Amino acid sequence: MKKVIFMQILFVLIPILGFTQSQESFDYVSKFHEDVAAVKKGNQWGFINGNGNIVIDFRGDLVLTETEDGMYPVFKNDRCLISEIKNDIPYFGYIDKSGKTVIEPQFLKALNFNYNAAFALKLVTEVIGTNEILNKRMVYHKYFEVIIDTNGNVKDYLSEPINIILDKKHIKKPLKITSKFISDQLIATMNKDGKWNIRKYEQ
Repeated sequence: MKKVIFMQILFVLIPILGFTQSQESFDYVSKFHEDVAAVKKGNQWGFINGNGNIVIDFRGDLVLTETEDGMYPVFKNDRCLISEIKNDIPYFGYIDKSGKTVIEPQFLKALNFNYNAAFALKLVTEVIGTNEILNKRMVYHKYFEVIIDTNGNVKDYLSEPINIILDKKHIKKPLKITSKFISDQLIATMNKDGKWNIRKYEQ
C-alpha cells in the first residue's frame, strides 16, 4: 500500500520537479546562439532563453540570417539586426538582448556583428540648394561601405562614395556589401574592378 502511495506521489512530483512543459507553442524554434534561440509564431519572431522563457516578445522587424539550419534572426556580439521601412526604403539597425534598440535603423544595408564589428552602408545626405519656386530643399544622396562598432560608431570607411537616388523605382536590386573579415584583424574589400584589397582592422 505504501508503495502504491509513493508511486502516486512520484507521478505528481515529476512534472513539477524538472519535466515541466511550456504552455507556449511555436511554428519554428532555432538552435541557441549566444544563450538565446529564435522562435517564430505566424510572421513574427521572438527569442527564448535557456529556461524556455520568452525574453524578447514577438515582433515583425527582426532580420533573418541564413544559417546551416535555416533562416532566422540571430544574436552576434549581443546585437541582432532589425529593419524599418521609411518612404518605401528599408533601413537597418540593431537591438540588444533586452529588445532595446541600441543602434537606430539608419543604414541602407547592414550585416551581423563579428569580432565586435559589423559592415554597413552608411547614407550621407547633402543639401546643395533650395528650389525657390517649389520651396523645397535640393538634396544629394550617397553612401559608403563602412565598418561600425557595437554602438554604431563608424570606425573606418571601406569604399569611395556611391551616388544613390532614394526611390524604390531606382533601387531595383538589393544593395550589397562586398567587405568581409578574413581574420580577426584583416578585412578583404572588393573594389570596382572586381579585385580584392586587404586592410588591417584594429579594434
